[in-house]
Amino acid sequence: PDVFVYRYEDDFVILLNDDGLPKLELNSFYLQQMESNSSQHKEYFQDKMRSAVWLMKSLYQRQRTLYKVTESIVKYQHDFFEHGVTHLKPLILKDVAEDINMHESTVSRITTSKYVATPHGTYELKFFFNSALGLDDGSQVGSESVKAMIKQLIGDENPKKPLSDEKIAEMLKESLQVNIARRTVAKYRTALDIPSSSKRKQVF
Repeated sequence: PDVFVYRYEDDFVILLNDDGLPKLELNSFYLQQMESNSSQHKEYFQDKMRSAVWLMKSLYQRQRTLYKVTESIVKYQHDFFEHGVTHLKPLILKDVAEDINMHESTVSRITTSKYVATPHGTYELKFFFNSALGLDDGSQVGSESVKAMIKQLIGDENPKKPLSDEKIAEMLKESLQVNIARRTVAKYRTALDIPSSSKRKQVF
């Protein structure tokens, strides 16, 4: 993982994984050459030094941005870090971008193919951005939470009498008070790579 999130007492601590990053510094030999050479050579060394400094600053800025984005995600998804995937809330890139005063495209880039180790497993940072489903009380629940509930319900079902998508929708309505249609259950089930109830049925 690129980032680790640990529980510490009543809070969460974020640690960046720097193991894969090169340890860069300017070579003192070239710094000396820049001082001792002619103005033409000195200009060449200064140009290369500026490039090297830019690269080092860029790597530092990348890590700083990754930290700030992760910190914002932990703030918005605090319930997930406390209780797990069934408590994941709706979240979009714009929310985090506005929180840390950065552009959405920056947040999108920094979360692509980056992984975070959490108390509940390792996830891609993109995982924490998910759409919303409305609840009866006017609040919202994250789509990934609903997917986790569907997976859990199917995991606990009687293999002789697997749950239909319609039955799962009814159970979600009862337990979460979530407004979800049978076709939405089918879409989420397919996304989870879980076959239909007729294909799950086991004959003993």
